[in-house]
Amino acid sequence: MNSQQRWTTEQIPDQSNRVFVVTGANSGLGLATTRALARKGANVILAVRDEAKGRRAVAEITAGQPDAQLEVRRLDLADLDSVRDFADGLRADHARLDVLINNAGVMAPPRTLSAQGHELQFAANHLGHFALTGLLLDQLSAGDNPRVVTVSSANHRQAKFFFDDLSGERKYSPMGYYNQSKLANAVFGWELHQRLTAAGSPVRSVLAHPGYTLTNLQTSSPVGMVKLLFGKILSPLAQTPDQGALPQLYAATAPDMEGGQFIGPDGMGELRGAPKRVELAPSAAEAATGRKLWDLSEELTAVKFAFPAAA
Repeated sequence: MNSQQRWTTEQIPDQSNRVFVVTGANSGLGLATTRALARKGANVILAVRDEAKGRRAVAEITAGQPDAQLEVRRLDLADLDSVRDFADGLRADHARLDVLINNAGVMAPPRTLSAQGHELQFAANHLGHFALTGLLLDQLSAGDNPRVVTVSSANHRQAKFFFDDLSGERKYSPMGYYNQSKLANAVFGWELHQRLTAAGSPVRSVLAHPGYTLTNLQTSSPVGMVKLLFGKILSPLAQTPDQGALPQLYAATAPDMEGGQFIGPDGMGELRGAPKRVELAPSAAEAATGRKLWDLSEELTAVKFAFPAAA
């Protein structure tokens, strides 16, 4: 990919008859992603925690594009029961799924526990998406040029795992645990690529990050200095959600995408710009870390991936 060609949504191939799931599709990057895919003929399932907000997003898109194929389904990624209900419903109504975009996230809230007692950011950003991907793998395997796009962050490069205090009970840092969840996204996306490849699966696992994009992620859950810094002080440096969604749209639709690739902005510090291939932190591709996180995630979610036998 030559980022100098300034890839835009106009270059997305026709997506007619293709089924996408976008988590967190009612606002920010998810809404921008859904809008761009719908414009290219995709059938997009908006996986949202608040169905009323999902319906408002659909109304906003269809006002300018009456023929958009959109469907709202409830999904609370922080609640593993909700993830199973969503997957069961989707399997009942859709024989196949072509692309899963693991986009939704929460950022730097006060310490909060999920329905199953896990730290909220690790639960919503990583465990929910891990479980969702595993539960939908059969549908993806039946898809056309199927992909899983997991959205991480440049912050994964400065993160570490708190395996001895995953819930933040002893010492909690909102940004430290946010960064951990983004590292978990990166490790999961890479490890999934390794396992899909070993199994000879047609599904490709790819990664993306949006650079610095101003969405309600920076203002809805952070508190104190984090909210002030990202929501106000640095906001003039940020790009719009339409711009920030380009890496994940490229990862989801570009014909030349290969499994295991990581797409981010091409500008200084990967803060903004056109999509290009960027580097994972070496720590995100460590085999031992990948196995450890995978085993832990299967244990915490009770979801085991059913990979096809290698050809």
